[in-house]
Amino acid sequence: MSGWSDTWTWIDGKWHDGNPPIMGPRTHASWLGSSVFDGARFFEGVMPDIDQHCKRVNDSAIALGIRPTMEVGEMVELTREGCARFRSDQQIYVKPMYWAERDGPGIITGDPESTRFCLCLFDAPMAPADAAMSITLSPYRRPTMECMPVNAKAGCLYPNNARAMLEAKNRGFDNALVRDMLGNVAELTSANIFMAKDGNVHTPAPNGTFLNGITRQRVIRLLKDAGYDVFERTMEYGEFLEADEIFSTGNYNKVTPVKRIEERDLQPGPIAARARDLYWDFAHA
Repeated sequence: MSGWSDTWTWIDGKWHDGNPPIMGPRTHASWLGSSVFDGARFFEGVMPDIDQHCKRVNDSAIALGIRPTMEVGEMVELTREGCARFRSDQQIYVKPMYWAERDGPGIITGDPESTRFCLCLFDAPMAPADAAMSITLSPYRRPTMECMPVNAKAGCLYPNNARAMLEAKNRGFDNALVRDMLGNVAELTSANIFMAKDGNVHTPAPNGTFLNGITRQRVIRLLKDAGYDVFERTMEYGEFLEADEIFSTGNYNKVTPVKRIEERDLQPGPIAARARDLYWDFAHA
């Protein structure tokens, strides 16, 4: 379909080439935001932690008050089936989704019995191994559980991250660090954040304001198994300004170093490179 990268979408028992129309103006998700999704990856013949991503989309649905309808194993097998439709050299983004089709009691709530599911797979090249990014501090904050469903990977959370990224890009940066409501560093707009100082690794402790990423958790375990001390704790922005190296983890590009924070240049460091190598080794093991 013109304007889209190669895409295959499974819905209602069938595969569709491209971006099929699946929502109307009365669909609850299209006007009141009752959608959840997850993001996994298929690349170089592997799908690391695919079962964890499929489990999380079911957990996200429950957190948003809609009803998951697919078993984890079903989603994994559908993903394998769908990825076979692409060339072996393509890097695929795997996006299972749920949403409420109809209004529930009081209109604002979605009817959990109307939950629909689709699996969308599309060609999305990952950043090359030598890629690095520049970051700044965002003026925007991450919400708390009292404000938004931060315990879900919900579509309604992302406009806030999008405006933070747009503001950063308008100032010449690739991404932005976003703080929580208390002013502590939470995450980047599109990934979790790490820093290294004196050979030790530090990352914000999950405190209910940002998603404890599956890739984040995996990289922490891999680094610890490799002998690094990894500290999950409350962190201030000033610590990142003085870091020896900074890197991110996330599903889209897995591990990406930071080359500049504000006006300070950084060299992509050995710990970020080691984290990426460890992840690739794990994915292919």
